[in-house]
Amino acid sequence: MEKKSRILIIGVTGNLGFHLAKASLHFSHPTFALFRDSAVSDPIKSQKLHSLSNSGATLLKGSLEDEASLIEAIKQVDVVVSAVSSKQVLAQKLLISAIKQAGCIKRFIPSEFGADPDKVQILNMAYNFYTQKAEIRRLVEAEGIPYTIISCNFFMSLLIPSIVQPDLETPPRDKATIFGDGNTKGVFMKESDVAAFTISAVDDPRTLNKVVYLRPPGNVYSVNELIEIWEGKIGKKLEKIYEPEEELLKKIKEIPYPKNMKFIFLYSAFIKGDHTYFDIELSGGVDGTKLYPQLKYTTISEYLDTLLVYRKNNELE
Repeated sequence: MEKKSRILIIGVTGNLGFHLAKASLHFSHPTFALFRDSAVSDPIKSQKLHSLSNSGATLLKGSLEDEASLIEAIKQVDVVVSAVSSKQVLAQKLLISAIKQAGCIKRFIPSEFGADPDKVQILNMAYNFYTQKAEIRRLVEAEGIPYTIISCNFFMSLLIPSIVQPDLETPPRDKATIFGDGNTKGVFMKESDVAAFTISAVDDPRTLNKVVYLRPPGNVYSVNELIEIWEGKIGKKLEKIYEPEEELLKKIKEIPYPKNMKFIFLYSAFIKGDHTYFDIELSGGVDGTKLYPQLKYTTISEYLDTLLVYRKNNELE
């Protein structure tokens, strides 16, 4: 049996990073978690570190600002997976330098995990959200570091709890706003499922220097379809208010940054079709769902069932 790669997770106390570390452990990889000194004094982050340590992860102290600590950590592993927040994307430059100096990394997965920055059609209006990710990808390529990119588009936790209603935190009860004609499809993935697909890809030669796109059946829907599914679950028709593209663009201009980012993401996915307008194989990518058919994942319908239980419990209180 081939030896499992040793994996270092960067950003392990974040939501996705924590799931990545748990998936790495689940798939029996020797797992290393980089953490900052400050994480120990944060109750939530400290609890995550304690949980991972108890599950068998090796905790390594270091930070993206300390190149020596990065090199020391990297020399102990074969694969580096970065899950830093969007605000820290460019901080990966020092990490890339450390990977290059260490000279032992078989695969690097930089922190993208959203829509493909090389495919989105809204670069000029996204406040460098995608251009910075593209900059890191170009640097990785230029340095000749073996890589895999994971493109999962939306995390379910971002817009599904409100059925793609950016002004709401919970599902609509009476009416729903639909931007454009509501027929363009977006892609949603649960964070724990993204982690499982990511860890499955680290030792796979088919994903070397490739973008792995996640578009699993049951998770690719238009807003019209999402609302129809929700209506079926609650047994009630919602009033639908269609807002044209011009109205959405107006909101994006009027709402200050970063509060307007949800609307920018909506525009990208459900007006421009940035998640689904291109063919995966023809674009040079690989389809993660086809590569790993054995992986079980949460469908949107299953996720909505959990919201339905939450809604019914609230109505009983």
